[in-house]
Amino acid sequence: MRIDKFLKNSRLIKRRTVAKDACDQGRVFINDKPAKAGTEVEVGDVVRIEFGNSSVEAKVTALTESCRKEDAAGMYEIIE
Repeated sequence: MRIDKFLKNSRLIKRRTVAKDACDQGRVFINDKPAKAGTEVEVGDVVRIEFGNSSVEAKVTALTESCRKEDAAGMYEIIE
């Protein structure tokens, strides 16, 4: 699954266009490597998103093409 779609489906970022912009600006990393919007993400990968002064690091636990808001938190596990 593309990283921009994963970020949107998991609700880590609210909209896919915002996720794409974050990737284009170099604020999203997969396993400590900069990720473009089309970069594929797999179960077990560590995704880091930098928001201004803070950052969120999450481990991918599941990939779902579509899910309800209540199930979105099951797609990742917050590390830091």
